[in-house]
Amino acid sequence: MRVGFVGAGRMGRPMVERLVAAGHEVRVLGRAPQARDSLRAVGAVPVETVAEVGADAAAVCVCVFNDTQVKEVCLGAQSDGPSLLDAMPPGAVLVLHTTGSPATAAAIAAATDKIWVLDCPVSGGPHDIAAGKLTLLMGGAAEPMERVRPILQAYGDPILHVGPLGAGQAVKLVNNAVFAANIGLLAEAVRLGETFGVAEDLLLSALPHGSAASRALSAAASRGSVSGFAAAVAEFLGKDIAVVRSVAAELGADLGVLDQAIGKLPGAQLD
Repeated sequence: MRVGFVGAGRMGRPMVERLVAAGHEVRVLGRAPQARDSLRAVGAVPVETVAEVGADAAAVCVCVFNDTQVKEVCLGAQSDGPSLLDAMPPGAVLVLHTTGSPATAAAIAAATDKIWVLDCPVSGGPHDIAAGKLTLLMGGAAEPMERVRPILQAYGDPILHVGPLGAGQAVKLVNNAVFAANIGLLAEAVRLGETFGVAEDLLLSALPHGSAASRALSAAASRGSVSGFAAAVAEFLGKDIAVVRSVAAELGADLGVLDQAIGKLPGAQLD
């Protein structure tokens, strides 16, 4: 299938490579000559405008950093041609991999009546993409989801349909709030261990083998310290925590004890 892709960065680049390896024709936005050369080297078709990304595509995946960039790509006026939504053919599917507000996916869907929009944030890292084991949390109608499943299976497993449009973002935001809270709890566990006379490195090497085990703990243990791991994930996780706090506030709610645990992060790195 012909697939368009915007956002060939840390996460997007290995997705593109997996799509190419699976036999898809992948048109990828690459505005700089060096970026286009790099994409061409892995078998993708580099293009310079979002209109070229969307032209004749069965699906377009957007994997940029934040909601603002998603809106710019999907809804922004283009000086170099039609917008992405206008360029995509009727019946095509737009897949939003960026973690953000459910309202963004809804706004994009409201701006078009000719294509399908799915919110599909991901859980995992580049190593999961390389193994074809990236978790995809899909919100939207079942029919377009099944249509793009053969495309997304190039890097996604499991692909979970979690509800209507926006539900994928909701589940991912809850997931990341729990993940951040886990890191905060680990910081408190290290403090307690030190009170008991147990060094952090020894505690982190032992706990993954007990009932305290979690993905956050395993990642912190691999780095040798909770503070080091918290610093490594602060940029992307901090952005997502700001979103989940904002969405909860809009609904008249808060994160409750999750926020208390997040507040225990070393240096309050996600405040």
